[in-house]
Formats: sequence, C-alpha cells, structure tokens
Amino acid sequence: MTEKDATSSPAFQPWVPASEAPAELTFRAVALGSLLGIVFGAASVYLGLKVGLTTSASIPIAVMAITILKKLGNSTILENNIVQTTGSAGESVAAAVVFTIPALIFLGFPMRIPVTFLIAITGGVLGVLLMIPLRRYLIVKEHGTLRFPEGTACAEILIAGEQGGTSARKIFFGIGLGAAFKLSTKLLGLFKDNVGRALSFYPGSRLECETSPELLAVGYIIGYETSVVMVAGGLLAALILGPMVVFFGSHLTEPLAPATTLIRDMDYASLKDKYLRYIGAGAVAMGGVLGLVRSAPSIWESLAASVKQLRGGAGAGASVARTERDTPITWVLFGSLAIVVFITLVPVFRMNVLGAALIVVFGFLFSVVSARITGLVGSSSCPLSGMTIAVVIGSCLIFLAVGWTGPSYSYLALVVAAVVCIAISNAGTTAQDLKTGHLVGSTPRAQQAAILAGVLTSVLAIGWTTWALNASETKITRLATPMSVPATSVAAAEDEKGPDGNTYAFVKVGVGDVAALEAGNYLVDRAAGTAVFHRVDGIGNRNFPAPQANLMAVLISGLLDQKLPWGLVLIGAAIAIFIELLTGHSLTFAVGVYLPLSTTMPIFIGGLVRRIADKRYGRVPDDASESEGTLFSSGLIAGGALVGVLVAFLHFPLFGLGFDDDFDLPMRIALGPRFWPSAFHSDLVPLAAFAVLAYLLYRGAKAKKA
Repeated sequence: MTEKDATSSPAFQPWVPASEAPAELTFRAVALGSLLGIVFGAASVYLGLKVGLTTSASIPIAVMAITILKKLGNSTILENNIVQTTGSAGESVAAAVVFTIPALIFLGFPMRIPVTFLIAITGGVLGVLLMIPLRRYLIVKEHGTLRFPEGTACAEILIAGEQGGTSARKIFFGIGLGAAFKLSTKLLGLFKDNVGRALSFYPGSRLECETSPELLAVGYIIGYETSVVMVAGGLLAALILGPMVVFFGSHLTEPLAPATTLIRDMDYASLKDKYLRYIGAGAVAMGGVLGLVRSAPSIWESLAASVKQLRGGAGAGASVARTERDTPITWVLFGSLAIVVFITLVPVFRMNVLGAALIVVFGFLFSVVSARITGLVGSSSCPLSGMTIAVVIGSCLIFLAVGWTGPSYSYLALVVAAVVCIAISNAGTTAQDLKTGHLVGSTPRAQQAAILAGVLTSVLAIGWTTWALNASETKITRLATPMSVPATSVAAAEDEKGPDGNTYAFVKVGVGDVAALEAGNYLVDRAAGTAVFHRVDGIGNRNFPAPQANLMAVLISGLLDQKLPWGLVLIGAAIAIFIELLTGHSLTFAVGVYLPLSTTMPIFIGGLVRRIADKRYGRVPDDASESEGTLFSSGLIAGGALVGVLVAFLHFPLFGLGFDDDFDLPMRIALGPRFWPSAFHSDLVPLAAFAVLAYLLYRGAKAKKA
C-alpha cells in the first residue's frame, strides 16, 4: 500500500486523519450504493441459484463508485467508501438467501415474497448489530493480526482512485459485453445457449456446455485449481454414475424407486433428476460436514479469542475521535431485543421461544467466527455453508431431543438456519467493510448506518428476484387421474392458488408415500383429499438447481422427516469422503456432482483462461490479488446475470395485452429458429462465439502499461 497507509507502522494513521471531516454519509453516496447493491444483489441471486457460488461485490462497486462520483464532481474517498459499504450488503444478503430460503420448496412449502423479505431483513440487520460491539476488538485491536485481504484490497483501490490511478473501463466493458452476449442467446435467439450430445455408444452419458458469460467469469475468478475439481465432479456424474445406473438397471422390468418409470426408458435428464441428484445431494451434505470439521480448529480459536477480548472490556476513557465513533451500544441492545420480539410475534416466522433463543445464540457465536475468519482468509473463503450446516444440525438435534418432528418443525429449523446464515454472512461483510473504513479513515457510525441502508434496500430486489426466477420456470400439470394422498399431509398444508384459479393444499409427497406418484409437490383438493396438479418449481430444475439450499433441505429432511432414498444419499456421502481423503476439496467436487455438466464445463473453461493468462502475463497462478481479469469478469457476471433476470421476467404472461397464459415473449422474439434454423441448431456457432468471448476475457486480463 502507500506510505500514508503504513499498516505495518507501530503508530497506524488512516489515509484521512481523524481531525479532518470531509463529506461522507451523503444522500448521493447512499443512493448510488443502494442502487449498485440492488444490481449486484439481483445478479448474486441468479448466480447463487445457478451454481451455488457468489463473488464479492465490494471491489467492483468501489471501482464504479470512484468513476461515477468523479463524474458528478467534488467526491471524496470517504464518500466512495460509503458507496461500496452500502452496495456490499446486496451481495452479502443475496448469497445467504439463496443458500437457505429456496430449501422451503424442497421441504414442501410454497415460496412467498413476504417470507423471503422478512427473513432477509431480519438476518441482515442482526448481522450488522452484532458486529458493532466487536469493531474495536476485531478491527482496531487486532489490526496487525487480522489482515482482511479483500477489505485491504478495496482500501488500496479507493486510495489509488483518490490519486487518480483507477479506471472502471474494464468493468463497464465487461457489463456491456456480458449483457450483449446474453441478449444474443436468451432474447434475440441468434444462436443456442447450450451445446450438448448424448454418447450413443455409451448409454447413460452426456457431454454438454452452456455458453454463458457469467459462468465463464466465475471460473476465471475462482481460478483453475478450484474449477478443475468442480468439473471433475460433473464428469463423474455424466460419464460414470449415469452409465452405471443404466448398465445395472436397464434390464429391470419394474421401476426402481425413487423413479416411477423404467430405467431403459429414461434419458440423461431423467437419470439426473431421479437418481444422480440424490447422490449429488449426499455428496454436498457430507462435503459440507467435512468442511465444518476441517474448519473446527479455526472456529474454536476465533471464538475463544473474541470471548477473551470481550471479557477484557473496552477500557476506560475510550477515544471519541471521529474515526472511533460507533453506533451507541444502547441501539444495539434495543435493536437486538426488538428483532427477537419481532420474529417471535410475526406469524410468517412461525417462531417459538426456543427458536428465537437459538437464533440469538447461534447468531452471535457464528457472527464472531465469521468476522474473524473473514479477517484471516477473506469473505470468499469463509465457510458460510459449513457454519450454516452446524446451525441446521444443532437445531434439528435439539428439536429431536424435545420430541419435535414433522413438517412444521422442518419449517422452523430452516427459518432458524436462514436468519442465522444471513446474519453471519452480513457480519463478515460488515467486518470487511469496517476494515476498509479503518484504513481510509471513515467514521464507523457512518459505515454502520450505510450498510443498514444497503440491507433495507437490497432485500426488496432479492425477494422479488428469487420469487420471479422460481415462478418463471415453474411448471404445473394436471394429473390424468386424481390420486389420494395421506389426510395428515393435507391438514397441515398451506393454501396455494392453482392454474384454474381455485385454492388447493400445497402438499409434499415423499418417496414411497403414494405408490402411483413420484416424490414432489402437489396441489391437493382439500375436500376430496386427492392430488389434482403436479407442481415442479423452477428452483431445483437444471437452470436453477440451488445446490446449497438443497443441501439444507437434505439435512433437515434426513434428521426430522427421514423421507429420503438413503441408499443413493449414502453413495454420495461415501464419494465425498473418498475425495476428501484424496484431495481435501470434497465440497467443491460434490457441488460439481450435483450441478449439471453444462454448468461446470464453462466454469472450467474460465479457470483454464485464468491459467493461460497467469502464465502469459507472468503472474502467480490463481493469486487472489489479481485485479485486471477479476474486474473484467465482475462486469461479465453483472451484465450476463442481469439480462438473465430480465429475460426470466419476460417469460411471464403479459396480461392486458391480449395474450393468453401460454404466450412466451422471448420465444416470439427469437430470430434464429425462424430465419436460420440450421445455423441456430448447429453446435459450431455457439462454440465459436464462446471461444471469442473467452479470448476477450484473456485479453482483458492483461494489465495496463504503466
């Protein structure tokens, strides 16, 4: 960093001295940060549902803030920092939301916007409040110990921008290129967005790749080593597990549960849905547990160190300099108490006293852990899934101890896990932002207010985006013959509108519950007790598999409902243990097994581009400090994901314009199928276009000349 930073100096001085008070918490900074938070939050929802990964938004937002506010004039480094602080909340909350709340669908509950909104805002605010009393210890006292690599990098960018050394051209070019490429496939239909082929000589196998700019960029950001492990999991499913199922099951004369059709009549998509999905879920669950075990020493050390610091107290005569002004502790206490009362009384949460107590206890413990681990390895490497798994397992075991089982307690366990997951995600992000502020000389109270504003604004977009992406691909089909379902399931089910306008019970049918029905969600006539419609939600399909949320549902169902094909789940768990012993990257490999190969292949190609670029430009392989290609990739992610969200909205029927419910605007706009069908259906055109995109990413990773 610069001389003025002097982080290694015994007497640390921030970039902006405490004696100065430039413009900081301005309306335009909060407004711009909120807008960027909504943009990157919506993109993170799309990305998280698609691949179970999100990327940190702080650095791209900081770069965009410097450029935009400089155009507006009279900007300060503290204003720029407020923009990135406000905007970072969107990605932080979105990541935790898509990791947990979509599990409602897998557990047999309809997804509702108010539920998502209230859980997100509660967890987001709680995460900020829990970090306020810990700032002096984690950020100030541990300044030389907890480096917060991403927060420090963000401070470097802000300082470079103040000195005139930062340009946002790459990220804006990436946004435009990602959006244009996505529009070419998803809306204009110039060429296919997915290439693939089943290998006829090898039944049960399939090779495929989605030509997606955001997935290519994700691969570049996570690096070659991680991307190659992930695609290895995808190849295991597509080239080994699928053919094994066909080889051993093609001669069966009866369906093999959980499927209801013969194996020899299934294509690869059916094999993936009925068998490989459960193997992948078991692998992800075990990979998460193993990751938690691997992180246990760090978690324990972090928790012990923070408790020791808290017992030491803040000390008398605490400084009231501008750079030491926190939100009053009374606000923290009353705010936390208000949240507990709120989640206990509001019916949406279905919360009891024990559940509220678990949220407070787990929320505080793991917020401390999240903040310290973020300080050591950065937010991208913080084991958010592992800590949430610990919350799920701990809550479910406590519920079992008091005799609580069944769907209602599955819902309660998920809500506890979701609120805590969002809180600990936002606590780590808040700590990272406060570190950036500590280095540049921000006012802590202003930053804490800014990230609260970011939470309050971004959750609106996150809730609507999650609901819309699910609804855009939800399929509801009428059963040929209504089938009776257990009366106990109907009595406890929520109401849901059917496609015919009537109200039905939203019922989850487990494996083997009804012999003639495959496992899934159904709309049931309450009076007759019969399933009338089969509902297949968009979340959980090949486009939005939501692997992290499925992991949460698998754990909760396995512990409380015990309605899983355990043979398949245990095969996946055994695979994860084998990979953990072999490489130590079981969760990454397991996510690859669960995701379709069409998703992991472009991620691998992005990682390969990173490998080639690092070698060509003389950089350390997969170095986290690399910024040129990372900024370009962040733009590709934002542009591609936002167009994906836009096109998802366009799939809805356009009521009032004379169109029926089957009207699909993107299909009507698509040019390729109408004017050049042979070229549109060819695999060569999309592969050539994707190769050009990969080359542009490679060139975009080149550093500017000094």
